[in-house]
Amino acid sequence: MTCNLSHYIIGIDGGGSGCRAALSDSDGVRIGEATGGAANFTTNPELAIKSVLEAAQEAAKSADIELDTLSHCVAHVGLAGILNASGAARMAAALPFRQVNVTDDRPTSTVGALGTEDGLLAAIGTGAFVAIQKNGAARFFGGWGFQISDHGSGAWLGRAAMERCLNVCDGLEPGSVLSNQVLTEFHNDPVEMVSFAKAAAPSDFAALAPMVIKAGAKSDALGRSIMTEGARFINSCIGKADLGESDIVCLTGGIGPHYAPYLDDRAKSLVRPAKGTALDGALMLAKAASENMECAG
Repeated sequence: MTCNLSHYIIGIDGGGSGCRAALSDSDGVRIGEATGGAANFTTNPELAIKSVLEAAQEAAKSADIELDTLSHCVAHVGLAGILNASGAARMAAALPFRQVNVTDDRPTSTVGALGTEDGLLAAIGTGAFVAIQKNGAARFFGGWGFQISDHGSGAWLGRAAMERCLNVCDGLEPGSVLSNQVLTEFHNDPVEMVSFAKAAAPSDFAALAPMVIKAGAKSDALGRSIMTEGARFINSCIGKADLGESDIVCLTGGIGPHYAPYLDDRAKSLVRPAKGTALDGALMLAKAASENMECAG
């Protein structure tokens, strides 16, 4: 059966550091792109709505189409901080599109990385989550925020390094090159570390993660121990995935690829580059929604 797709499709990916919008025609050819401001819905819903709208409008301008054309678009918006149906509905109601699906950023990241293939995505940056995709359905692990989740994330690595360095100060474990580097950042003063931790955001802790990664790669005992513990979460998820020989494993984000040496042996052989980004995933999901809508009609 031949279906008439909506003329334009738009995908939007957003989080605390900003959002991106991409506009394509019905054949999937990308014709416009733009960036916008911060769009973490939990942190600031009003700003997230404003940033998404502005990014969509700028994408339309970059494609040299009229802004009112957005009302004919089918869209998928994947945003950090969309935690429930009411948040998704509030965001959707504020947007001008013909049809829009609003989700958190996990589905868009998963589809962007894996495409339609079965496999596992470990998306590890300042935060972290793992997704297992089988037969077009995804199951998610983690991603509940730094305070109670995000094991292995950049923020987690930084905090773990500080905790272990305090153990060094207390004489509970031996020091290393890594502990010397981290303690130097705080003038070898545990009180300064405590003061920092009281006010630090996840991104502040994550600023220490490159030290940990580099130390682990150089076989620093402390760095390797922390990286191994960070990988334990990913490996636990791999154990739940029942990966087949044709499945793929993608490690994305600023931290994810650095966990490759710490994966279980079988998973190492399945590691492949991500097919695309969360923005690509948003466009793919928008195109699928357009096809389903038009075919159903």
